[in-house]
Amino acid sequence: MSDMLETVRLAAVQAAPVHLDREATVEKACSLILEAGKQGAKVVGFPEGFIPAHPSWYTVRPATGRVSLGLSRRLFQNAVVIPSESTDRLGQACQQAGLTAVVGMCEKRPDTTGTMFNTQLFIGPDGAILGKHQKLVPTVGERLVHTGGWGDTLKAYKAPFGNVSGLVCAENANPLAVFALMNMYPLVHVAAWPSFVSPALKLEDLITAVSRGLAYSMGCFVINATGVLDQATIDAYEPSAEERPFLEQCRGRGYASIIGPTGQLLTEPLGDAEGIVYADVDLNDVMIPKLINDFAGHYNRPDVFSVHVNDSAPPMLSRSAVAGTPAALEAESPVELPLTPLSLAR
Repeated sequence: MSDMLETVRLAAVQAAPVHLDREATVEKACSLILEAGKQGAKVVGFPEGFIPAHPSWYTVRPATGRVSLGLSRRLFQNAVVIPSESTDRLGQACQQAGLTAVVGMCEKRPDTTGTMFNTQLFIGPDGAILGKHQKLVPTVGERLVHTGGWGDTLKAYKAPFGNVSGLVCAENANPLAVFALMNMYPLVHVAAWPSFVSPALKLEDLITAVSRGLAYSMGCFVINATGVLDQATIDAYEPSAEERPFLEQCRGRGYASIIGPTGQLLTEPLGDAEGIVYADVDLNDVMIPKLINDFAGHYNRPDVFSVHVNDSAPPMLSRSAVAGTPAALEAESPVELPLTPLSLAR
């Protein structure tokens, strides 16, 4: 019997979070997951930093001013620990909907009071965490609240129909990150985007330029999930009279779409509304583009080009003890450490 791939329905979310409210936004994400499941979707992608919000206030507010500092503190207070009750609820929704979800969120480490990551969480249709991707390099104002991830989360994860990968915003244009994922042969890639970037760059143009080439070079389907700027978020930014017109121009807009493996647009835009766009795709359609240009295989020259990925995360702190002391003797005793769902055996 031939190795036929499935025909599946893909879903791209275009929505605003409940700004800086983790519990309410998790509830909204669960509702969107269940809605996508009812419509027959097998994978759904969410915008960048959907839970609890993306720190876009730095586009229009001074970094150390009262508004930015207050919003940043609320961002940490409402950031998501992985795993936690919040991720459990998302997993339950995925299990009920019978789909794989890639959810953008602001992540913090357990029992800490600082350091956050711009993360995509991958959850399978059984409700289990498949893994996560942490954005490698925060962009512009994100650097004030996010640190970069490491190579241990630069990977694709197995869904029932095949591998799914993801990257966040502008790193979808990073050719080395894309090449690393390309070598894992994802069938579906989730590109997570915010609601706006800056007055100097139109998000719609950025998504179009990046994602169509991304789909072609990777030889896979691309889900573009985008945020939406709502009035509550604009009010939270307390914009000046000079800043408000730009935000009002962005209000309500979204650019969710699904792109095919030859760069073709498969969906109609939702326009200025929240919702989900869908596309029914035959995953076998990735094969002919790959037969022509497999940049992770026959259409490359490993004898000319060499790419190295460090797939480990560096320790923040290491300890040593003087030989012969009780501490050193204790350290020499083998200790069984439980592996978290995201740990890598070495």
